[in-house]
Parts: sequence; structure tokens; C-alpha cells
Amino acid sequence: MFSKKREETLIDLCRAMVRTPSLSGKEEAIAGLVKSTMERLGFDEVSVDRFGNVVGKIVLGEGGKKILLEGHMDHVEVSDPTRWTYDPFGGDLVDGKIYGRGTTDMKGNLAAMIVASSLVKEDLAGTLDGEILVGGSVHEECFEGVASEEIAGKYNPDLVVIGEPSGLTLKRGQRGRAEVVVETFGKNAHSSNPSVGINAIKKMMKALLAVEKGFTPRKHPVLGEGILEVTDIISSPYPGASVVPDRCVATFDRRLLEGETTEDVLDQVRDFLAPLISEDPQMKFAVSLALGKEKCYTGETISAERFAPGWIFPEDDPFVKASLEGLRSVGQDPVVSHYYFCTNGSYYAGKAGIPTIGFGGSLETLAHVDDEYIEVEQLIKACEGYFGIIRSALGARF
Repeated sequence: MFSKKREETLIDLCRAMVRTPSLSGKEEAIAGLVKSTMERLGFDEVSVDRFGNVVGKIVLGEGGKKILLEGHMDHVEVSDPTRWTYDPFGGDLVDGKIYGRGTTDMKGNLAAMIVASSLVKEDLAGTLDGEILVGGSVHEECFEGVASEEIAGKYNPDLVVIGEPSGLTLKRGQRGRAEVVVETFGKNAHSSNPSVGINAIKKMMKALLAVEKGFTPRKHPVLGEGILEVTDIISSPYPGASVVPDRCVATFDRRLLEGETTEDVLDQVRDFLAPLISEDPQMKFAVSLALGKEKCYTGETISAERFAPGWIFPEDDPFVKASLEGLRSVGQDPVVSHYYFCTNGSYYAGKAGIPTIGFGGSLETLAHVDDEYIEVEQLIKACEGYFGIIRSALGARF
């Protein structure tokens, strides 16, 4: 399937994408590159939505089943470029590796999706009926799945492939993630006369102990344990400047298992804290989800509660089986496993219930690190894998 010319097209595209910085909310340049590349490679239609997601469409035969391959265009910040051996935005190709921010997470795999889809059209257009959609999404690093909802609402995919790095293994699920906010309330007073006030920090100390004591993680046979871990605390006013604080806010990272809902998560924490009211009549608290709100490069505001559900499909799910067959058809024999981190699959699978798998080149451990890279061999195999998945999924009957 892969000629030298096709390999060069893929490698050049990956390097060009890495040379185009695209922090969350600043994806305009990479969106332009993705759009122009799709048009050049023969996609039938390319559009940009209000958030700045780019979606290319290829119609095969009489159309029909829609498979969406989705990868995010944004990347995390480079905290200190001096710690990098190579320019984080240079796209240097050294000893079979392409270096740069976003190579693994996940411009390499997005490039592979674009090229693979164009090759399916070029090689198989007369043998398949269906639609291929390739989505480059925005703001994934801020909150997973929110921009994806816009893509799904417009195109209604039947099947979804998430292109996060998987080491060429086939992923059939992931834990989800929520940010739970606990607030305690008190009464301001001068700290030289604290007895006339109510210290919200001291109330929070009781709340934290109650949560720590009360939480027993559920376990899933595949996804592992749920997690509830406090990640930050801040009082108000801050700095205190001789003031007893009347408010204290703690944020918890809650890793979710399949089927856990917002009500489950919030009611659980409220149940831990409820007994404190009878023990301390001055205890007042509130429990909620954090709200994410960001500005898109288009000028649109994107916002949502920070709640991304967990999800998992059985190994005998028809799309999992078709994907596995597709990968084997191009000479790969992947292990079937699951992601340990959260992805945009939280919307497609976790909220919308669309059959979803994950597959991508490079290792999960190379995301967000200094000297991030993707091996060219992994990049090419990812592209071959997407080709096989598309061919199998659109050719299968389910």
C-alpha cells in the first residue's frame, strides 16, 4: 500500500503540522493547514464550524455508513524550550524519529488519518459504499469531548476512531474524568479576634477528612479503580491579610468508571459531608462540578461542566471486531486494551453511545514530555492501520 512517495507525503505533513504551533484557543494556523491539505488530497468537502473544528468528508460509492476518524489539533505548552534537545517546533527528523511538541499527542496520528483516508479514496473508491469523515478538533487539552459534540451534531457518525497514541494497540475504552468542587463557607473577622468569625478553612479541614474517610473506590475488571483525589485548595479572600476567610474551595480530580453519572459523583460527596452538619451547626458547604470556559480562535466561547464519562465496549463488539480484522489485514496483530487517560471518546462513546475505538502510533508515555517525538515507523503503521480499519468497517455488515 505504501510507496516511497506516499511515505514522504505523510512524513512531510506531520513535520509541517509540528512546525505550526497550536495551543488551545490558537489553532487557526493548524486548522488552515489541515483544511488545505484535505482539499489538496482530494476530500470531497471540507468545512470549519463555529468552534474552529475542521472536518473533511469523502463519499465512497453510494454513500451509507459514516466512520469518523478524530484527532485534536491543539497541544500543551512548552514550559522551557532550553530543556529540549531539538526545537520543539522544528519538526526535526533524526534517526527515524520526528521531534516536536504534538508529534505524539497527536499531530502525527491526525496526519496519518488524513493521508489514510485519501488513500482509501484513491485505492478503494470503486469497492466500498460509505462516508469517511476526518475531524481535527479544538480545545481537547482544556476539556475532552466538548468540541467533539459539535462535530457529532453536524455529521452524525455511526462509528468513531479516536487517534490518541496507543502504541498501535486497539483501545476499547477508558476511564472518564470529572472535576468536583467543594466549597465551605464561614464569616469574615479580623484574625486578631477570630472568635467573632467562622473560619472556612477549618470547615474545609473537616470536609477533607470526611471525604478521605468516606471514599471507597469502585473497581472495574478492565478499567481498574475509580479515583477521588484533592488537587488544590484556596481560601477567600486571598491573600488573607489578617482576615478570617469566609470561603474555601477545594477541587478534586475524580476518575470515572463506566456508567457513573454527574448525579452519582456529586451525591456521593454530599453524602460524605452531610453528617458534619449535625456535628457542627456552623458547617455550610456546597458541592458542584467545575465549569470550563475558553475562547476559541474563531471568537466563539466554548464552555461546559468538567465531566467526561468513562466508557468501554466488549471485545466481541462488532466494531471492535471489525477494527481488529482491519488491522490484521494490513499485517498488524494488536493487543486489545484500554486508555489510561481521558479522550474525546468521552463524548462519542460515553455520552452519545456511538461505537468507538482508539488506535494510534507512538506511546502514551511520550505525550506532554520534553523531547516529544514519534517514530516514523509508528507513524507509517498508524496510517496503514487506519486504512485497514476504514476498509474493514465500511465493508462489514453490522
